[in-house]
Amino acid sequence: MAEEGKASLVFIPFPVVSHLVAAVKTAELLAARDSRLSITVLVMSMSTDTKISSYIKNPQINFVRLEQDDESSVGEAMKPPKRMMHFACRHKASAQGVLSEIKKCRRVAGIFVDIMCVDMIDVAKELDITSYVFFSSGAAILGLMFGLQSLEDDHGRDLAEFEGSDEVISISSYVNPVPARVWPESVFDRESGFLELSRKVREADGIVINTFLELEPHAISSTSTSEDERIPRFYPIGPIIGGEREESDESRQKREEIVRWLDDQPDSSVVFLCFGSMGAFEAEQVVEIADALEQSGQRFLWSLRKPVSEKGIVFPGEHENPREVLPEGFLERTARVGKVIGWAPQIAVLSHPSVGGFVSHCGWNSTLESVCCGVPMATWPLGAEQQTNAFQLVKDIGIAVEIKMDYRKNSGEIVTKDIIAKAIEQLMDPTNEIRARVKELKEKSTMALMEGGSSYNYLGCLIQDFFQSC
Repeated sequence: MAEEGKASLVFIPFPVVSHLVAAVKTAELLAARDSRLSITVLVMSMSTDTKISSYIKNPQINFVRLEQDDESSVGEAMKPPKRMMHFACRHKASAQGVLSEIKKCRRVAGIFVDIMCVDMIDVAKELDITSYVFFSSGAAILGLMFGLQSLEDDHGRDLAEFEGSDEVISISSYVNPVPARVWPESVFDRESGFLELSRKVREADGIVINTFLELEPHAISSTSTSEDERIPRFYPIGPIIGGEREESDESRQKREEIVRWLDDQPDSSVVFLCFGSMGAFEAEQVVEIADALEQSGQRFLWSLRKPVSEKGIVFPGEHENPREVLPEGFLERTARVGKVIGWAPQIAVLSHPSVGGFVSHCGWNSTLESVCCGVPMATWPLGAEQQTNAFQLVKDIGIAVEIKMDYRKNSGEIVTKDIIAKAIEQLMDPTNEIRARVKELKEKSTMALMEGGSSYNYLGCLIQDFFQSC
């Protein structure tokens, strides 16, 4: 029999760091906010190491491993996001079994499913449990998903026709019309599952978004007042960013070495280049970046990663000898002003006073970390929804300069040193107005989570909803 006045919440994140960390941090936030809540996180395992092991250790949370329904390789040939959805779907039977056991002991007030795990909404329906989509990206891109899905389903437009076009479309969650060239690539491919994903999200009872009102006021306001009644109620409760994880001795030594180097640099003088957990460039592009850094004359900290040739979710590695891909003599010529590293402790770097700019791939986690640390960005998106994020950061929010907004990692295009250097110089210009804007948002990001703040209040509404049906 369920315990009186108590409730369980169950999170089902997709098992990659960028998705899992935000889900676990949200679970921790809920557990700390209301003692009546107990939290269980269901963890899926991939055949490849997705670097999540150090993030699934917290005594406040019960972590349960899920078993795959089968071990077949069916689905590996699918395109993302359909491949990721298929992988999550293979854990439905295991998830249903775990949830059924939890229900015997305590009322389950809600299931939080990752955007890539939306087929788990079917499990919630079967067990008569309220379902929430945990959306680890922003409100604007969520509005784009709904808007484009409606454009095809309700207005008969074939999204594939927009690929490669110069057409722009007015989407209610954006201040400016959004060019098709910055839409996620999956939009144009019927085999990707984009439309299936967007339709399925509408079946949830609510959507929890990792953003905050002051960062995306237009996107949140437009979605909350939308005439589209099929959009579930949503709760912007961010910014939820990753904290310190359990470090190996090697990682700790690397972090300490990087911080010591930053300690020796003047305030706001260093441009930090880092392209996320999947970000790496081929040798020709590496040379252009190196030449641009020399040309700009800026101090720099560059996270240089080695690309991989394997398919699927495989992370870039470390260069055994960076000199093999860097221009001859580059390290010697820039020794006094720059440092080339592999792995980067991103929050430790962005929060350091010597860092004055961030050349980023515009993943949403990196975007929130940059905002929370008050560091302006130069946008260099690689894939997924990053091009659209870059558009929003430059055009709608005004906290970034553009390197190449519509760049695609697999396009074969080379961004030249002149373009990169010009953007870096603009980024690091102390008179650039984006600096004041991002500093203002840094303060607002802190206030949003404090008592009485916008995200604090939305979180309270969410918790209230958990217990209204008791």
